[in-house]
Amino acid sequence: MTTESTLETARAQLRRAVELLDLSENDWQTLSTPRRILEVAVPLRRDNGSVEMYKGFRVQYSTTRGPSKGGVRFHPQIDMDETVALAMLMTWKCALTNLPYGGAKGGIAVDAHSLSLAENERLTRRYTSEILPIIGPERDIPAPDVGTDERNMAWMMDTYSVNAGFSVPGVVTGKPIVLGGSLGRTSATGDGVAISTLEALRVRGIDAQGATVAIQGFGKVGYWAALALENFGLKVVAVSDMHGGVTGFESVAKLWDYLTENGSLNMPGTEQLTQDELLHLDVDVLIPAALADSITGATASGIRAKIIVEGANAPTTPDGDAIINEKKILVVPDILANSGGVIVSYFEWVQDKQNYFWTADEVKENLNDIMMKSFKEVEFMATEKNVSWREAAHMIGVARVAEAHKLRGLYP
Repeated sequence: MTTESTLETARAQLRRAVELLDLSENDWQTLSTPRRILEVAVPLRRDNGSVEMYKGFRVQYSTTRGPSKGGVRFHPQIDMDETVALAMLMTWKCALTNLPYGGAKGGIAVDAHSLSLAENERLTRRYTSEILPIIGPERDIPAPDVGTDERNMAWMMDTYSVNAGFSVPGVVTGKPIVLGGSLGRTSATGDGVAISTLEALRVRGIDAQGATVAIQGFGKVGYWAALALENFGLKVVAVSDMHGGVTGFESVAKLWDYLTENGSLNMPGTEQLTQDELLHLDVDVLIPAALADSITGATASGIRAKIIVEGANAPTTPDGDAIINEKKILVVPDILANSGGVIVSYFEWVQDKQNYFWTADEVKENLNDIMMKSFKEVEFMATEKNVSWREAAHMIGVARVAEAHKLRGLYP
């Protein structure tokens, strides 16, 4: 994960959108500057009694359209540059899908796999206490990300609520159902990737039944996307995790069961693949759903997929993007393709505020409506302005934030 390039990529995408929209230098200054940046020291008492110090981050990139929204990532390579970049992308993602949010991101530079359950809880609670003054259901609403899950959100919600003196379920999303979580939240990002894939196949005139898919990343996004696509009649022919990939498995569900039980994708009867071999498979759809910068100038030239649906955040570098555009591959960009998670997080927040909860069918129907509307807006913008789908998506998101800035004005 090359965090500096992630920020450079995000800023380059913003600069391009500003140019295409013919916005002013004042607009660029406003749009390219994070609203608030916080770095904290997070001490952890290990189970053996030793104390270790970790760096924690929270970036509120924009609050112009509403409270900021974004995940909390536990990963050893996260730093402030990457956090700023991901918070920026969340800003455009929320605006693109027309959610009443700005963008945020946070996390701790730690390997979550190195923590016991008790250590993870202590670290999560201490991090929450350090960022507590700037979060809240009307300020900034964290959610799970790489290395965190609904347990971390339960601990964050409890820590905030204990300090508030009453229960505040809306301070985070992605919580357990019993604590005010939403049905459909766990699979939401993957479901959104699946919806985007089906629509991209329609645009390219490819029959979804039997269409082939390769997925890099078989975690919270890749697994649910794979399961949904298989249920829609597509053929998931290869998946990978951080250790490598496999092909030749009978079904996504059986492979997931084997991975859960054995900690490895190397199921008997499958054939192993390297990450590059998976990226270069001759498939209809390639879904990068791991970490940033997996499609680079070095790997893009060998990609043979007709469509790329970006399940991960910032999986394509500018060099890789240029090659993909030359090859006329349709790219559904990250801020559209993986927006299902924040859309259902919004639903969860709304349900918490109302103390009225929706059925799973209502969640899926509303998710589909927003995803389809956003997809068609990007499709129209790309065609109307003769730009790439990534440029179109950023133009829509950036334009909405810029308009909100202008309408609110500058205080004082």
